[in-house]
Amino acid sequence: MRTVLVTGTGGAGRTTVAAATALAAAREGQRTLLLTADPDGTPEALLGIGPLRSAPGRSADRLPWSVPVELAPGLWAARLVTDEWFRGELTALQDRGHGLLDMLGATPLDGEELTALPGVETIALLRALRAAQTAPPGAGWDVLVVDMPPAPDTVALLALPEQLRRYLRRLMPAERQAARALRPMLAQLAGVPMPAQKLYETAERWERELAAVQGVMESEATTVRLVVDPGPLADRALRTARAGLALHGCRVEAVIANRLLPTGSSDPWLAALSGQQQAALKELYEQWAPAVPVLELPHLGRDPHGIGDAQGGGDAQGGGDPRGAGGPHGGGDPYGAGGPRPADPRPADPGAGGGARRAPAGLAALASAVGAPGARPDRPAPDPWTVEDRLADDGVLLWRLPLPGADRDGLGLVRRGDELIVTVGPFHRVLPLPSALRRCTVSGAGLREGWLQVRFTPDPDLWPKRL
Repeated sequence: MRTVLVTGTGGAGRTTVAAATALAAAREGQRTLLLTADPDGTPEALLGIGPLRSAPGRSADRLPWSVPVELAPGLWAARLVTDEWFRGELTALQDRGHGLLDMLGATPLDGEELTALPGVETIALLRALRAAQTAPPGAGWDVLVVDMPPAPDTVALLALPEQLRRYLRRLMPAERQAARALRPMLAQLAGVPMPAQKLYETAERWERELAAVQGVMESEATTVRLVVDPGPLADRALRTARAGLALHGCRVEAVIANRLLPTGSSDPWLAALSGQQQAALKELYEQWAPAVPVLELPHLGRDPHGIGDAQGGGDAQGGGDPRGAGGPHGGGDPYGAGGPRPADPRPADPGAGGGARRAPAGLAALASAVGAPGARPDRPAPDPWTVEDRLADDGVLLWRLPLPGADRDGLGLVRRGDELIVTVGPFHRVLPLPSALRRCTVSGAGLREGWLQVRFTPDPDLWPKRL
């Protein structure tokens, strides 16, 4: 299944872009689910629908999202139901560990008194990403578009499965199998019952679930769309987000510059704001293009409301500049040579003459400009880190890690046994060393043109001797 994670800087319009992306995918005949974690009702107002409600039935039997609502042919929307999901999971966990609770003299909590704890939204969202992939053929979706939290929170969320798996391996290593076999004897010697088998089974279930979620993240079919409201402050935040996504191997398929004001206005106040945006937009193209397309979305003059919200025919297909990657800063046509051109979704310039046309101003117009996600194979993505053999020339092995957007001042490296701990700004990852590098010592590192290059010198005591 194709998965698109829409994130970006805070307040940049992630929900709007996610909805437009989902609508564009549905227009191409793909069964699409738009999933949002926003709890404040903004998605419902944007989509022009009523509250997204939980499914009836027992919490443990439900998926972690509300009943999907069909918005248009092939397009459904749902919201994470964190509270209900948390109550169901914790109640089920208590049932599995009732033996340990009895041993400790603890009283189980009732479902009605449970409230979701801070951070549970992250776990629920990961569970939803996994659940969407496991629907039986013909009953699920072709495309999942997720309205993610702001970029720093998204990077932390995407890193969580790998981190939790590492913690589980350290806290419950393979040797626990022997302890399980000895549990009956240990219980007789200690005179108290040992933890129930179901606790070990729960840990193994978590490991399988986390591995499955990590597989979704590492699939070529999972990509990220970054949304930014161009400006000097957003540029710094986007650089940090780019480095964090690269550190965790996430693939950015597009950068979307949202809410661009019209250029050439006779109003000096509007012209100054537009000029500031255009300067920031130029920086975006220099940093990202052509490796990553930069798409431009205009400011509609108001918030869209509903899929069919189009003043003058929002889904019309005609001439006009969609201000995509082939706009004034881009070098190519994102719609293909000779392909259909979407209607111009920009509002009339308030500084222009009174005869200016009132352009479409809804999600339908934005869907044409933002475009549907391209097809990608659902298979593990190739490892972006490479080992270059320079033993003959320099006597070192070079481990190259792509970290575009990283800053030398915020970069940290620590060798710990067979692992390299990499810190990029606020983000942190523990990388297992390739087998050849485990027999080497770190002799230096450098950051050049977005690539972290770590030099390893063979350890004479560990490196194979030549005959």
